[in-house]
Amino acid sequence: MKKLLLIILLIPIFSVAQSKKKKLKAEQLANATLAANLKGHVQYLADDKLEGRRTGTQGEVLAMQYISKQYEQIGIEPKASNGYVQEFDIDEGKQASDRNTFMKVNDKKAELNNDFFPLAFSASKAVKGTPAVALNESGQPWFKDVKEILDENQNNPHFDIFDFIKKDADKIAEKGATALVLYNTSSLTDNILFNKNDKSTETKIPVLYITKEGFKKYFNDLSATLNIELSVGFVQRIRKARNVVGFINNNAENTVILGAHYDHLGYGEDKNALDTGHLIHNGADDNASGTAALIELARLLKKSSPKNNNYLIINFSGEELGLFGSKYWLEHPTTKISSNYMINMDMVGRYDTAHKLTIGGYGTSPVWGEVFQTTTDKNLIVKFDSSGAGPSDHEAFYRKDMPVLFFFTGSHSDYHKATDDWDKINYDGEREIVQYIYKLIAATDSKGKLSFTKTREQQMGRSSKFTVSLGVIPDYGYSGTGVRIDGVSQGKLAERIGLQAGDILLQMGEYKFVDVMSYMQTLSKFKKGDKTKLVIKRKDEEKEFNIEF
Repeated sequence: MKKLLLIILLIPIFSVAQSKKKKLKAEQLANATLAANLKGHVQYLADDKLEGRRTGTQGEVLAMQYISKQYEQIGIEPKASNGYVQEFDIDEGKQASDRNTFMKVNDKKAELNNDFFPLAFSASKAVKGTPAVALNESGQPWFKDVKEILDENQNNPHFDIFDFIKKDADKIAEKGATALVLYNTSSLTDNILFNKNDKSTETKIPVLYITKEGFKKYFNDLSATLNIELSVGFVQRIRKARNVVGFINNNAENTVILGAHYDHLGYGEDKNALDTGHLIHNGADDNASGTAALIELARLLKKSSPKNNNYLIINFSGEELGLFGSKYWLEHPTTKISSNYMINMDMVGRYDTAHKLTIGGYGTSPVWGEVFQTTTDKNLIVKFDSSGAGPSDHEAFYRKDMPVLFFFTGSHSDYHKATDDWDKINYDGEREIVQYIYKLIAATDSKGKLSFTKTREQQMGRSSKFTVSLGVIPDYGYSGTGVRIDGVSQGKLAERIGLQAGDILLQMGEYKFVDVMSYMQTLSKFKKGDKTKLVIKRKDEEKEFNIEF
């Protein structure tokens, strides 16, 4: 009887132990499955056959199709203009055609952009001749040193070198010149740049500019007679890009936006790689890792989601070119929602004790502090950054006064290099991050619509080659001359002198700029402590500011 009683008493203990064991096994299986899924996604997205997922390429299309298929299998509702897909154009403006633009000097081919470039208003023609650089003869290309005109106008604030060149080209065309080839032996900055957004009337003859490097190579002897062959041709480059959008509808009042970009650098054609050579940049961490995390987070939410919010899932393209996809969705939303907050995952695959998890956007809502105090993960070392700004897609949502979080495991030596491959990802670490984000979403479920707070705006995570900054966010999609400001960083130089979103930056010191690239090149010429003049356009009025970096 005593033995029987003991057995009866032990049965509940045994059952509890068995239950715990089953639960542990189920948890281990779920963890292993999640990590394996993440690995499978990254391996596909970072495979050579996708050729680096450059925006507007077949590799991007393959990635888009893969992501869409995943959401279809999970049961995520499509929420774009064409199923899961929202197409949009990225207008890259006028470009010199590699095929139709060239210059040969004594049968030696000069390098486009490095040795020479056509001006954007140049006629599209082919020309041959045997000119003497020091003489201007009818029926030949004419050469002109801009030194004299720069000397004459260096104190003339209204002098426009492009206006001068256009008039001069048409004038010498009437005298028999077949082309105008410009160079500069002066130490003065000439501000002759290729303006991809130039829409002015073509000149009657081709107009080319020889760089100082090109001049040294081909035109050092001004008395020599040369065999010249040149041609100018342009293309208008427009890329077709694609966001992927899905929706989990809980019939709730508010919607949480979850995002990650899936585009990368291709072969480095956009000059944003940090290595050299025509190599495939697979972007396993940047951002196949974030894309994989978003797919698996969507799977978890579809299976069991906190019910007080709906969930809009967006995979962005064009991020590497300047947040094009996220900005486009905000300007052309594919569904009407009451947005609650946005979570962005970009480079979440390299977690280790050296590359801790950084969570940006902590300061964009007072609710985040409360949520993070009650939501922890003992396996993750977490650093917080209060800023809502940053070099990824959450920036666009923060600019719309939306609370954001940015999950990021840090930069590394493979960033924007061809060595960023799938076998370097910590899949268990990424699995922990996905589960942590799910916990955070659950913890905010009872908080209603989160209130928004503006923050300081320190860019985090990505290194900069510049020692100075104005503290502005450029509008990369602007198709006019200059750099339009998308936002002004709190506490930085731009805010202190009164710059505003919508202002157009035109000139810094002696350097004018026509686009973001020439603006960046100008910034690299200054250092901390330098004083200079900044010229901007606000609506129809030009303004000048004296600034000190």
